[in-house]
Amino acid sequence: MVASGAALRAVALEAVVLTGHLLLYPTGLREERPAAGPAAGACGQRPPVLLLHGFNDNRSIFVLLRRALGADGLRRVETYNYSPFTRDLRATARHLARRVEDLCERSGQERVDLVGHSLGGLVARYYVQRLGGDVRVRTLVTLGTPHAGTRVAPFMNAHPLVRQMRPGSAVMAELAAPSSGCRTRCVAFWSEFDAIMAPTGTARIEHPDLDAENVLVTGIGHLALAVHPTVIAAVRRALDDLTAQSHAGDQATDRTASRATDGTPGHTTDRAANQTPHWTPHRTPDNAPDPGAEGSVAI
Repeated sequence: MVASGAALRAVALEAVVLTGHLLLYPTGLREERPAAGPAAGACGQRPPVLLLHGFNDNRSIFVLLRRALGADGLRRVETYNYSPFTRDLRATARHLARRVEDLCERSGQERVDLVGHSLGGLVARYYVQRLGGDVRVRTLVTLGTPHAGTRVAPFMNAHPLVRQMRPGSAVMAELAAPSSGCRTRCVAFWSEFDAIMAPTGTARIEHPDLDAENVLVTGIGHLALAVHPTVIAAVRRALDDLTAQSHAGDQATDRTASRATDGTPGHTTDRAANQTPHWTPHRTPDNAPDPGAEGSVAI
């Protein structure tokens, strides 16, 4: 089958992003030293943001996203480097819980926002759903996260962390279990050209108890989800206080496209995304999933 022009462009962009990331990777090996007290001008403005990288990665993947989120000086932005030798997602989620408590204490804020790329999003979701993290987390944003597990790279099954990311694993079963009363709003960005997600739709959140919005980003791959300017702008809007406040008021409109509305505590809304910096619907490529058929949203 001949690859489409969009797919080829996505592969080319992914290669460029990978090259740049390999150059920056050494700069993120060391854990950052968190600020001791509330950031000047940020306390009482917006919740602090904690960024979590993916499998065998580090905080260097967030150079552009971190700069954008902290540009207005109204929020503290920090990164969390979990150990590259971790073998249990649950243990990493427990470490994250302590890191969030520390961030709340230092920032003087009661709640935080989490942004996770790939495995980082899964760690954050486990903390929110299974360890009571919804008390502390206002909004969870995931970028190319295998919420229903991924079948990519079967030769890596010897790694226990990879096995936890497989469909049907014990961790996936825990995340699929009831999560009534979860107070965290979730926004999941996914792409039809994400080669790490198999199938690609696994990066969407499908859970009747979660207030979740799935955003389809067309034309980019797995690594690009963390650095593309369109996604970065959308993440910033998702974390903005006005966006969070208006979300509740928009629920009545969104329910017509919801997969889980009547009789459930949460709802799931999906959107499709184009390469413009605005939230505008567009025609989905022929080889992409139909967002409207899934109840989907576009950037």
